[in-house]
Amino acid sequence: MPGHRIYGMRFASVYPAYLAKAERKGRSKAEVDRIICWLTGHDEASLEGVLAAGTNFEDFFAQAPRMNPDRALIRGVVCGVRVEEIEEPTMREVRYLDKLVDELAKGRPMEKILRS
Repeated sequence: MPGHRIYGMRFASVYPAYLAKAERKGRSKAEVDRIICWLTGHDEASLEGVLAAGTNFEDFFAQAPRMNPDRALIRGVVCGVRVEEIEEPTMREVRYLDKLVDELAKGRPMEKILRS
């Protein structure tokens, strides 16, 4: 997908940034992993496999076991763009994940982050 450099980036290269953002605000790796698993349908073992394999962002989302249908409930602004208005599917998935990690770092309760 031309113009979207993040698609070719390894998910494992960005994952530490998600962890750091959450941990700086007193949240845990387990909470970040729970969000990722909720969004993608991965379990801990398959998430570790993706990280170890060096899977890129595009494949990470395209090959996810089961994208959560409730992700459509994610609303708000990330990087100055409303996530619900992003038309390109992979970029929308990336921004959904960014938004969830932002909410975690801002102290939002997990049940609200997971739209339950």
